[in-house]
Amino acid sequence: ARSRSVLLVEPGWSGSGCEMSGSKLRFLTLVKPVLCILPEVAPPERKIPFKEKILWTSITLFIFLVCCQIPLYGIKTNKSSDPFYWMRVILASNRGTLMELGISPIVTSSLVMQLLAGSKIIDVDQGIKEDRALFNGAQKLFGILITIGEAVAYVISGMYGDVRELGAGNSVLIILQLFFAGLIVIILDELLHKGYGLGSGISLFIATNICETIVWKSFSPTTINTGRGTEFEGAVIALFHLLITRTDKVRALKEAFYRQNLPNVTNLMATVLVFVFVIYFQGFRVDLPVKYRTQRGMQGTYPIKLFYTSNMPIILQTALVSNLYFLSQLLYKRFPGNIIVRLIGVWQDGEGGPSTSAPVAGLAYYISPPNNLTEVTVDPLHALVYFTFILVSCALFSKTWIEVSGSSAKDVAKQLRDQNMVMKGHRDSSLMHELNRYIPTAAAFGGMCIGALTVVADFMGAIGSGTGILLAVTTIYQYFETFAKESGSADALSVFLS
Repeated sequence: ARSRSVLLVEPGWSGSGCEMSGSKLRFLTLVKPVLCILPEVAPPERKIPFKEKILWTSITLFIFLVCCQIPLYGIKTNKSSDPFYWMRVILASNRGTLMELGISPIVTSSLVMQLLAGSKIIDVDQGIKEDRALFNGAQKLFGILITIGEAVAYVISGMYGDVRELGAGNSVLIILQLFFAGLIVIILDELLHKGYGLGSGISLFIATNICETIVWKSFSPTTINTGRGTEFEGAVIALFHLLITRTDKVRALKEAFYRQNLPNVTNLMATVLVFVFVIYFQGFRVDLPVKYRTQRGMQGTYPIKLFYTSNMPIILQTALVSNLYFLSQLLYKRFPGNIIVRLIGVWQDGEGGPSTSAPVAGLAYYISPPNNLTEVTVDPLHALVYFTFILVSCALFSKTWIEVSGSSAKDVAKQLRDQNMVMKGHRDSSLMHELNRYIPTAAAFGGMCIGALTVVADFMGAIGSGTGILLAVTTIYQYFETFAKESGSADALSVFLS
């Protein structure tokens, strides 16, 4: 069973279905009355054709990109401290626009609900359809509440100017803009999940944002005065510009490959290399032979991929880190001398001013990636702690996610039994035992591999960060597989030619 991304909504669930059997009072029972008033995308009443799905996916992406370009009305400044500077590419966020919050509220609500369910703080049985619907509805409710909370925190923290200068009217207007934009993202994501489009809105937005960043940093025509003369921001354009304008061609090549503070050709090559590695590892899988109990001769395979949970571990890990960054920077701005606050993180303005501030000490510093191999050699403890944190967190999130998303060995065994399928050479009673040998291991080890690839990409200085590239490649690969599956062809591109 393929893992689904954040904000899963059961097609059979409707906001009007507010009855639940049993008299035991549970958390999901408490949130049920509120779910009836939440905005919801109605499930399709017919099978959506593949080309129509592509159309809906394109419309969804177009709305997102337009929102990324519409500036917030009423803000006074955009040069204040930006706690999400390092995470904006991954969170599909754009500073000072309607997409200021990006997918942060959705991913954070998913992270919170996953941790609550995984630690058994809330009682939910993913095998019961109604429980799944209530769980996903509660996740949507938390996403909306987190959107409001983050919008208020952004305004109060002074990201758009001093609250006294903004005034009550402008402050409320900014919060309302961020709230409705967050609501649009939630609805767009649900639209795709309900079957109108392809894949997940979250993965689509992330991949688009990352690919846009990579293309821009490779071919940007923007000129910057670095003190050594005017240079182009784009790595490829800078390479040709330096070769044409410099008389010493060897020095020009060296500068194009290794220049600091701007994208260089080495960064671009590292990015391409990581793309190739991730696509190569996508092919690693174990095929379990299965057959029908009632139909002789009908048999096939059930694939368990190395990246069993796909990019979910890295998305959830990013949500955790981004929220810690936000909290740390907010506290450091208010209480810079407090010992506990400094243990969480000490921040320093970058070359771009307060909007590019970065952690230089504390917990936030040690879980932030080193920018290149030079920083790894200068502070090996930072690199070691970051490497360990990424591997452990990705493995844990991956193992927990299979239980919450309905892709554990128990869930897969149930799905195979419902289809009257058994594993070849094994009794029906041992099906779950056999699946347990592979699925938890694939989830944990696959999560660690994704974390390791992320770290390697960060150490190599890949454009868009290691996390971003992992998310982009896995999402693009998923869409390619979806195209191939929907078109019923081994060549996914052939569907566009018909």
